[in-house]
Amino acid sequence: MFEPFPGNYVWNLSANLALYTGGNHGEVDVACRGAREAAQRGADAGTGVFFDSFLKVADQVVANAERDLEKGRRLSASAKFRRAAIYYQVVEGMQGRDNPRRMEAYRNALHYADRWVTLGRLPIEHVDLPYEGKSFPALFWKARSPGGRPAPAVVICNGLDSTKEIILWTGIGRALTERGISALFVDQPGSGAAVRLSGIAGVHDSERWAAPAVDWLEAREDVDPKRIGMMGLSLGGYFAPRAAAFEKRFALCATMGANHDWGELQKRRLQREGENPVPHYWDHVMWVFGKPDMESFMKWAPSMCLDGVVEKITVPFLVTHGSGDRQIPVEYAHRSYEQAVNSPKRELHIFEPHDFAIEHCEIDNGTVQCDYIADWIAENFGMSTAG
Repeated sequence: MFEPFPGNYVWNLSANLALYTGGNHGEVDVACRGAREAAQRGADAGTGVFFDSFLKVADQVVANAERDLEKGRRLSASAKFRRAAIYYQVVEGMQGRDNPRRMEAYRNALHYADRWVTLGRLPIEHVDLPYEGKSFPALFWKARSPGGRPAPAVVICNGLDSTKEIILWTGIGRALTERGISALFVDQPGSGAAVRLSGIAGVHDSERWAAPAVDWLEAREDVDPKRIGMMGLSLGGYFAPRAAAFEKRFALCATMGANHDWGELQKRRLQREGENPVPHYWDHVMWVFGKPDMESFMKWAPSMCLDGVVEKITVPFLVTHGSGDRQIPVEYAHRSYEQAVNSPKRELHIFEPHDFAIEHCEIDNGTVQCDYIADWIAENFGMSTAG
């Protein structure tokens, strides 16, 4: 993994995320240089400096995009608005939930992501999915289908601290749609706009919010209702298998990083084992899952375990994981695979150093895991991957 902040995993993770999702190396370098000294104070202490440094770059990229528009250069502006949205999104996620400037950065990320889509004329539309008297948002990226036939589709959920925009930018959307598979990226309860704008907390039983996503896809004439899959990244490596185990309309399930026993992992985190994905970690997880204090959170956390759950998966199931993952132990990938005894076609794929992709959710290589998963999904939907 590219490590501009020696010894500071959380900040390095964010810098790599900015690059992984489509940031420019020159822009990211300038943002990191402005925060390098503060990184030595620790992952939590210097996040304000990190925020200001990345924000300055994001604001400048927006100004550069506006100059493109003044000259009628729509596509150039679209590309720059995407990069600005990435920087706003990455830096927003590093701040504590009570930071008064965090929401402004998040709204900027959404605004410029929309400008990227509109100016780029991309086949991506906003969706609101009903959920227990409320709703949560999603983005639907429609694939081209030969002859206008209904296409397969995949519901793709966030992890602990990601958003639908970040997941879309990772490359999995491109990889799927290039193979003729549409993708529905959801800000499920506890993530993205669901928690930030609507205050909808996360739940352990992900089938509750996965079912409305399937309902919405089944109602579309351009989606094949018999070929709807489920995929999750990071903590989505818990949510996706759980959803596929209990929502029987899913035709397959894939994970980008396994997360078999996230509840147990919290006990390890208390013992300072492994790396945290975000600063202010404990405040963040209590916010995501709507818990008022550590005692109630730790009492609830054991519910986030796939023991006795993956056995209920009765469709093809792919588990992928990086061999050098510093956040989620690779043993969790083996547990999910070994317990999925009722899947008619289960596969475990561990990425090794020769893949140049060993870190958490392939943060060190932005294509290998996305392409592998997209090929597996396409093949299990009975589609060609030969191009």
